[in-house]
Amino acid sequence: QVQLVESGGGLVQAGGSLRLSCAASGRFFGIRTMGWYRQAPGKERELVATISGGSTKYADSVKGRFTISRDNAKNTVYLQMNSLKPEDTAVYYCNALVAVLGPDFVSWGQGTQVTVSS
Repeated sequence: QVQLVESGGGLVQAGGSLRLSCAASGRFFGIRTMGWYRQAPGKERELVATISGGSTKYADSVKGRFTISRDNAKNTVYLQMNSLKPEDTAVYYCNALVAVLGPDFVSWGQGTQVTVSS
């Protein structure tokens, strides 16, 4: 099995910054894609950013403010969030597409709360 453990969430004022981390552990051959999603109260889960090889993808709402990066040696993905806005308040979930013996496996973290006060 693959476990994703997130950290770095918290309460911050608008305009502030937070850095989320997500470390993968378990038995797998490699990680193809890692990413971050978020879910605000009463809303569906939405993509924030993904990273695969050297390619990154961002939601329009976070472009220019958030940066996703990855440390392959540590099987860890990061999300640097700057210029945070109240509308960024949500539970942030880490996601990974993992190569295992058999079909690739999609794993999710438990989520970390990010709250941005105005």
